[in-house]
Amino acid sequence: MPDLRPFLVLGLALGGVFALSGVGLVVLYRATGVLNLAYGAVGALGALIAWSLINDLGLPDWGAYLCAVAFGGIVTLVYGILFGPPLAARDPLIKAVATLGFTLILLGTMSWAYSYQAHSLILPTTEWGFDLGEVRVNGTQILGLGLGLVVTGAAAAFLRYTKIGVAMRSLANHREITATLGVPVRRVEAAAWLGSGVLSGATGLLLSTLVGLDIVGLTFLVIASLSAALIGRLESLVATMAAGLAIGLVQACLTPFTSVGPYRTMTPFLFAIVALLWFGFGRGRLSTA
Repeated sequence: MPDLRPFLVLGLALGGVFALSGVGLVVLYRATGVLNLAYGAVGALGALIAWSLINDLGLPDWGAYLCAVAFGGIVTLVYGILFGPPLAARDPLIKAVATLGFTLILLGTMSWAYSYQAHSLILPTTEWGFDLGEVRVNGTQILGLGLGLVVTGAAAAFLRYTKIGVAMRSLANHREITATLGVPVRRVEAAAWLGSGVLSGATGLLLSTLVGLDIVGLTFLVIASLSAALIGRLESLVATMAAGLAIGLVQACLTPFTSVGPYRTMTPFLFAIVALLWFGFGRGRLSTA
């Protein structure tokens, strides 16, 4: 039996980041009805921009990281301003497919500008930490878990107690009625796009240290976040956080097992399938009761 303690630590860190990005997806969906499949690609390109600023231009590390987070917020906001209003009345599937096209554009840009070579971006927080028994816990792992928990709580409080948050919840229920009540719909949606993009930029930086700065890998790690969001029914932030932590833990703990380790990337799909089947079975029981 392999020692799972190091993988538990890594799994909690990954789970925290999955929860962080899942919350970003849920908040945006609740405000705009858009399931942003470009979330991972935005974070990946932001991390690559930070890598270029540090290695090619000699920018201080923290300046480059702030640029990466700002890039995530700005590019997501621009997409929301340009394509959000024209697609507002369209089917959610069409909105999601549009973001998939945006993903392909970003992926093509990254492959052209950086190729598919391996890059390395290590956050300074990785250099400090502490020993938990025989396991070394570094600062980036603590940051990943802590940020996921803090952002989940902050987002829940924001949606519940602030005017903009309440407006976002109203938009999720009925956009037209909310607009007739005097709510500045465009401004509220822009805030949701910006906030989700900032979280995307932070996610890209954290994952580039935890799992490596790989273009394709970071782009499609959105699948884990999407699975967590689906388990939360694109509504519950607490359920999304719990699902993200569970996916991260299971995926990491499968790594040392040679028989199933190579298939650990299937973990998000399995979680999502089980959750969808469970929800469908529960609805079926209620309809026949």
